[in-house]
Amino acid sequence: MKNSKFVFDKLTKLFEQGMLSSRDLSNELLSILKSKRDEFVFRLKLTSKDEFEVLSKRVENLEKKINKLNPKKKVKSRKAKKS
Repeated sequence: MKNSKFVFDKLTKLFEQGMLSSRDLSNELLSILKSKRDEFVFRLKLTSKDEFEVLSKRVENLEKKINKLNPKKKVKSRKAKKS
């Protein structure tokens, strides 16, 4: 319940600031969720802080490379043939 309250508080702050653009909202939501994920993994103490930072940078770099390799494809519309 505490975590959901945190997310709701962040969302209400965004609306108060006037961030109504869907792209801005989605980017901000993703950054909030990533920070919560990082906080959760750090609390589990699976790795040291230094290792965690290195691994998170590697993941970010890989995500960027994947996004560059897979650009969004345009949907082509086809006309029906007349018989």
